[in-house]
Amino acid sequence: MRILVTGGAGYIGSHVVADLLELEHPVLVLDDLQRGNPQNAVVFQEHPAYRLIQAAIDDDAALRLVQDWQPEICFHFAALKAAGESMQRPDLYSSHNVRASYRLIEALLRIGCNRIIFSSTAAVYGEPRYVPIDEEHPLQPVNYYGFSKLAIEQNLEWMTRLTNLRYVALRYFNAAGYDLQGRIKGLEREPQNLFPILMEAACGQRATVQVLGTDYDTPDGSGVRDYIHVNDLADAHVRAMQYLSDGGASTVVNLGSESGLSVFEAITAVEVASGAKIDWQTAPRRAGDPARVIASSNKARQLLDWTPSYSQADRIAASMWPLYQQ
Repeated sequence: MRILVTGGAGYIGSHVVADLLELEHPVLVLDDLQRGNPQNAVVFQEHPAYRLIQAAIDDDAALRLVQDWQPEICFHFAALKAAGESMQRPDLYSSHNVRASYRLIEALLRIGCNRIIFSSTAAVYGEPRYVPIDEEHPLQPVNYYGFSKLAIEQNLEWMTRLTNLRYVALRYFNAAGYDLQGRIKGLEREPQNLFPILMEAACGQRATVQVLGTDYDTPDGSGVRDYIHVNDLADAHVRAMQYLSDGGASTVVNLGSESGLSVFEAITAVEVASGAKIDWQTAPRRAGDPARVIASSNKARQLLDWTPSYSQADRIAASMWPLYQQ
């Protein structure tokens, strides 16, 4: 199957590309490499089934090349994803995430590519009303990044009603870890999650780590989040592709481990993996941060026959440490 992957040099996209190439699918990556890591393009460049177009996803010339290539399905990862930045520069997130995605979807439909796997986020839910969070949870994003992803989901839903488009929107919780086979060599640029920050502290790139709140109603007082290994995420994408290939209807699906991990538990896991002692300091809670955010992935189990295999804290940390030692 001929596959287009936007943002295929990014953190999650590159892991999915690795799996698709192992399955012998021809892959065309569309990535401007502004936030994706060029190393994640270089590592695949000798593969005969891999091709890279270095351009924005709404670039006219690039979309003409995509048309010539005639993809059968698109994995759409390309996006800006920093929640804080989105509140300072909503214009960037409107242009890069929303408008560019609308244009991409229109272009794909024009050339007959009517299957899309969309990289969405649990940020579409906003403050949790209950945990675990399932797909029926109210959609009330609290930052513009979450809104931008929800806007794309809504566009996909409308296109499903009005055209022959079928899609799966995968709502990730907290992606973490690196490829267990060592196929991905480039570190994530500008990481937002806890584990990369802890890794930077473990290898001396960061002097200390702030623990934002130690008085939550959790077993150790620190915030609890749902971390999902990137290899588990990649596996879910391949299963979503098969679901659509088998005629599956458009849908949204949560991807999480369904187990909560506290900040202090993550610190311990990184210390064990690295052998380093992490210096941490208590800081005030961040306004609006909930005590616990945990996914329900029951729908993924039922629809995609997917269960995470690698999302334990020790496996996440152990998969990351070799790259940070380089």
